[in-house]
This record gives sequence, C-alpha cells and structure tokens, in this order.
Amino acid sequence: MRVLMACGGTGGHINPALAIADIIKTKYPDAEFLFAGTPNGMEAKLVPQAGYKLETIKVAGFQRRLSLKNIGRNIKAVSYLATSGSRAKEIVKSFNPDIAIGTGGYAAGPVIRKAARMGVKTAIHEQNAYPGVTNKLLAKEVDHVMLTVIEALDFMEKDKFEYSVTGLPVRSGITKISKPEARRRLGFDDSFTILSFGGSLGAGCINETMAEVIKWHTKKGLDINHIHGYGGMGKDTFPAEMATSGIPLKSSRLRITEYINDMDVCLAAADLVICRSGASTLAELQAAGRASILIPSPVVAGNHQYHNAMVLGKAGAAVVMEQKDVTNEKVIAAVEELYHDRDKLELMSCSAAQLHLNDTPKRILDVIDKLYAESLKETG
Repeated sequence: MRVLMACGGTGGHINPALAIADIIKTKYPDAEFLFAGTPNGMEAKLVPQAGYKLETIKVAGFQRRLSLKNIGRNIKAVSYLATSGSRAKEIVKSFNPDIAIGTGGYAAGPVIRKAARMGVKTAIHEQNAYPGVTNKLLAKEVDHVMLTVIEALDFMEKDKFEYSVTGLPVRSGITKISKPEARRRLGFDDSFTILSFGGSLGAGCINETMAEVIKWHTKKGLDINHIHGYGGMGKDTFPAEMATSGIPLKSSRLRITEYINDMDVCLAAADLVICRSGASTLAELQAAGRASILIPSPVVAGNHQYHNAMVLGKAGAAVVMEQKDVTNEKVIAAVEELYHDRDKLELMSCSAAQLHLNDTPKRILDVIDKLYAESLKETG
C-alpha cells in the first residue's frame, strides 16, 4: 500500500497525520508513506523526526485584515497559488499513491484536490467541531470524510459527501498509568490535584489566572497538588511572580515548569485540568476521563476552540469560560466548588470518559480498508 499524507502548519494537523500513519502500519506493516507539507511549517521538523519522507509545496493562506504587511502576504499567497497545482500534480504523479489522506492545513488543499481529480482514492480527517476552511472545501471532492465529533456536520454540507465519526487518535500512554502511580511518580500524595497549561508557548490569560489560583490554595493551606506549565510566554514572568509571593516552583504540592514533557503522567495524576481546547487536548481529556475548566483561545480560525469546548460543556464534562469573561474570582470559585463537591467532579469525569471513542484506530482502519479495496479494484 502506498499512502500519501498531506498536512501542514500546526501540530494540530500534523500529529493526527502521524497518528493515522502509525495506525495504518499496525495492519499494513509494509505500507509506504510520503508526506506533503510546507517547507517552513512545523511538519518540516516533525515529519522527518518521525521517520517519514516529506515533499514540500509552497502554499499560504490569505489575510483578511488589510495592512501593508498583510497585503505583502497576500501577494505571496497568490504567487504560491499559481504554482501549487503543478507542484501538487508532480508530487502525486511521482509517488503514485493508492490512497491520499489530508488532515488539514493549507498544504493539504492543493495536494488532496489534485489527487482526487487524478483518480486517487482520497479521504480527509477533521479534528475540530468547527471545520477548517481547507477541509470544508475538500469535503465535496474526496471519497470519505472522517470526523472527530459529529457536531462538525453542523457547519458542513453533509448531504454532499460520505462521512464517518472516527474520533481523534491519542498517544497510547494516556490511558496506561493509574492515578495513584502517576502521583507517586510526581512525588505527590493522594490529595486533589490540578493540572494547568496553555500549550508549549503558554497562554497569558491562563498564566495570569493560575498565578492567582496557586497563591489562593497555597496561602489557604488547602490539600491541593498543582502542576502548571507556563510555556515560553511565561518564562520571564511566572517564576518571578512566584518568587515575589514566596512560593517555590517545586515542593511536595507544586510542580511549576516551562514545559510539561510527561503529559501522560501529569494527566493521569490530575482530578481537574485547566487549559485551552485544542482538538488533541480534548481527545486526551476524554480518553483519561478528566473534568476540566476550558478557556478556548479566541485567536484561532473560526473560533474553533470554542466549538470544541462546547462539545464537552454541553455534555457536562467541562466548565467553559470564554477568555473575555475570565476573571481570577470566577476561576477560583469554579475550582473551589469542585474541590468541595467531589460528586460533581466525578460526574464531570464520567461524562468526559463517555465521550471517548475507544475504537478510533479500528474506525480509521475501516475507512482505509474500504478505500484500498476500491483502489485495487479500479487498478485491476
């Protein structure tokens, strides 16, 4: 089997593509893969690191806000658009895939569109509850659309394509560690445990609020363990603020770091998670069955993090606070309520677990098997 994967831009598009490739290899160990992406996106680093070959294509999105800088970006986007079709054709023709799969990002657009028009069996995977522009456009051209959540159909022309809800693959370690074992590894006791983070870069809103949450439960002497990742954005401010407040970055109750490199352990240890609402993060919350306070990023395409968060919010698995409504008092009140009301906390955790699809790899393979069979039939 020859599989062309097209993705680009952010880890939210690239990591699902890598995960799907790994799933395919479990059944088709001799499958050959080629990734297509942009030369300057995260895929240029992540794909080779994972051991896959990457062919690059220059593609860029159009900026809607008018400024001199954005006009220059749009001129560059137009120039890329003029050459993307021929480059996409070159990639598809030279690799001659049986199947082509796109997981979003600008690079997926021309490659998957060209593959579909050249008769290759094609599929896309949409990670978010509010689909990206690329996948919205591709949905009507590909053979199958894989969705993380059914809610995405509310924003798509669902009568124009074949689809299935597959869920989103998560790293295997997330569900392999027990809560007591995870806490032992972190040096914590069995008290109420909070995990908070804003991603590798960090999030100013979450950092500012978590500083106050940590001061609150530390100074009150509450039995709360707290893991916080402040990210690159907080490296010059968060440790300094803790020092000013006389709070250590590491103790029997605290682990405050720039990056969280053992997320599987930290998530397993947590009772409550406070974070943004990217698709991969929410899939992991569901897989682990963890209650959460979600603060969607307001600066993402289509406000898709809000729509992601509301899937959990409506299911009773999360407290959703839009960033414009966040105050230290509101977040502390929400944490305090769950600290005292363990029945509600458990109900939220169970609701999160019920959203998890534990057969995602099988669902994805069902799509792959069908497309591969059709490809073989057509090629004789």
